[in-house]
Amino acid sequence: MKKDLFQVNQEVVYPLQGIGQIQAVDERQFKGKKIPYYKIYLKSSDMTALVPVERAAELGIRPIAPKKEAQRVLDIISEDFEPLQGDWKTRYQINHNLLKQGSVMDITTVVRALYHRSKIKELPILERKLFDSALKMLVDEISYSLGKPTKEVERIVFSKLEPEGDGDILGDIDSELFDDDLDDTLNIDET
Repeated sequence: MKKDLFQVNQEVVYPLQGIGQIQAVDERQFKGKKIPYYKIYLKSSDMTALVPVERAAELGIRPIAPKKEAQRVLDIISEDFEPLQGDWKTRYQINHNLLKQGSVMDITTVVRALYHRSKIKELPILERKLFDSALKMLVDEISYSLGKPTKEVERIVFSKLEPEGDGDILGDIDSELFDDDLDDTLNIDET
């Protein structure tokens, strides 16, 4: 039996699924063999996934990024980058593959690229869903890593995405890019 990569109650990132917590390591019968599985609870979707221990690394399941890396991500997200060229289907496939790889840097790359693309032209629905998913994964991971509330991390991420010198950190961001209750967090009065 292979040594467990993760411990019970450890927070992990499950690419394309979100942040989860290892609830147990159980053995199940499969084709006449006892196979150890991680039981991972994914809070964002209120779902439990069973993942064979020996396939966890192959599926990209990894620990939450350390504080130092999370802070580096917040610095990198505001740096200049080369936007992806091509039609939306090509961009979608490239960004989807990055999310499947699941590193925090890959997730950051997707959020940054799609955010800036959305400032030029409205994203097609599949790219929009990909952006929302990547943003949620990034915010959740940084929040866990730094021990900060998700709304605070979301505000920080958007402020880093906006170019320097824009007085309003929210600029002219499409209001659909984030939750309605973010207005409450930022104390924005809509009256």
